[in-house]
Amino acid sequence: MAKKQKLKIIPLGGVNEIGKNVTVIEYGDEILVIDCGLTFPSESMLGIDLVIPDTSYLARNREKVVGLLLTHGHEDHIGAVPYAFKNFNAPIYGSRMTLGLVEQKLKEHGMVSEVELCTVKPGTVKKIGQSFKVEFINVNHSIAGALALAIHTPVGVLVHTGDFKIDCTPINGEMINLTRFGDLGKAGVLALFSDSTNVERAGYTMSERTVGERFDEIFEKSRDKRIIVASFASNVHRIQQIINSAVRNKRKVAVSGRSMQTICEVAAELGYLHIPKGTIINLEDINRYKPQQLVIVTTGSQGEPMSALTRMAFSDHKSVEIGHGDLVILSANPIPGNEKAVSNVINELFKKGAEVIYESLAEVHVSGHACREELKVILGLVKPKYFIPVHGEYRHLVRHAKLGEQMGIDPDNIFIMSIGEVLEMNGESAGVTGNVTAGQVLVDGIGVGDVGNIVLRDRKHLGEEGLIVAVVTLSHDKEILAGPDIISRGFVYVRESEDLMEEMKDIVADAVYAGRASGNGDWNTIKSSVRNSLSDYIFEKTKRKPMILPVITEV
Repeated sequence: MAKKQKLKIIPLGGVNEIGKNVTVIEYGDEILVIDCGLTFPSESMLGIDLVIPDTSYLARNREKVVGLLLTHGHEDHIGAVPYAFKNFNAPIYGSRMTLGLVEQKLKEHGMVSEVELCTVKPGTVKKIGQSFKVEFINVNHSIAGALALAIHTPVGVLVHTGDFKIDCTPINGEMINLTRFGDLGKAGVLALFSDSTNVERAGYTMSERTVGERFDEIFEKSRDKRIIVASFASNVHRIQQIINSAVRNKRKVAVSGRSMQTICEVAAELGYLHIPKGTIINLEDINRYKPQQLVIVTTGSQGEPMSALTRMAFSDHKSVEIGHGDLVILSANPIPGNEKAVSNVINELFKKGAEVIYESLAEVHVSGHACREELKVILGLVKPKYFIPVHGEYRHLVRHAKLGEQMGIDPDNIFIMSIGEVLEMNGESAGVTGNVTAGQVLVDGIGVGDVGNIVLRDRKHLGEEGLIVAVVTLSHDKEILAGPDIISRGFVYVRESEDLMEEMKDIVADAVYAGRASGNGDWNTIKSSVRNSLSDYIFEKTKRKPMILPVITEV
């Protein structure tokens, strides 16, 4: 009998961070990938559109990849699929809703014909490659079609919860299949990977239905107002409840925001969103109705600069003008880091005369992630030998690990991982044995990975200190024929700093001759002389260090 090889677990994203979730499961010559998501840039990433995981490890092992398993359709789990599939290509498995959203992304990138999409239902078991048998388990989350995974390997069973909560009264479909988690636990589970997002919150996450009840109350009390609801576009259950409340109160619904329109079209086509005929109207037609006959569902709950709600708040929306008589509901919590942007939008809405209801004032949002008691339930049912908290920042992973200890898991069998670490395990032992290339790739416009730390550093420098261009024309024997000319952008207002600009010209001229006289007097020496002399002079006079770009031409 052949000796079993060790199973490798490699997170390429999604640990020690929120977003860009991707995990590699490797056995022998076969690799399964779980999720392939993105995250959004921080304020320091100037000009960056998206941040995706570094999947160069998969590119180097493209022949081994036998499948990509998608737990659900949120951007932090599917957003990087079109980019990653330029490095590897394998069948993608997911629910109808998840693959419907992936298909839209692939169409945008002109890749839909290149990728095999395999729709699965809860309870489906798929043999993938020679080493893996994958079971898809129904879970509840803030998007339809969310799945957990039970991956049967030659070494043992891995359970990955995906993003989940325990909702006994879900909007559509059945509650999470706790029975199956329990059955797997009784049979023996080698390792559990569990969502850590809400581990800091005690108790249980409220049911999504409580938001629908709150919508009904608000709609009933606001019969004389136009209602505008901002939510995550992907939260189909939330959109369904807004539509339900609108129908009960005899209101028409208009949709604003490209991502919201796309999600609604896909969800309705696949049967996840049920919209009575005649309920939806075009946004351009809202002026045909009285304000109290309308509900506008929009993107922008996170204060995104180009989102529909932000454009409404700053009077930059072509179809919607906010004013007295409008009620705006923000049906989402600000993601950490977005609080200021959301606050700015709320302030602008109040300035326009609108009434604004947001999470701190009313229960118009519930999380899609399990709180502490729900996490305990899963740990208690699955009873894994090894436990790997995922989907969280470091503090979340640590607190989830402590929860695992409380539930009886040996602390030596709990692993708080970093991206790129390789965890090897078999039935008897497990441990981190090394690292692979991992990190982030910055997407700027249509390019991928064309922006690195040096470019970001330069952008930050330009934004904070400005730019000085020193232009000089030299003869063959390096005599000054024209200039020096000084061009300033973002440094000083030239008309008010004429004396400084003239002095800078003299400094450049002296630096040109000094560079010519020193060493071999080549062009690089002269440029360095100009750059260094001008930098020293400007710092002495202004205590600032703009970027200095010498431009020297020869005639």
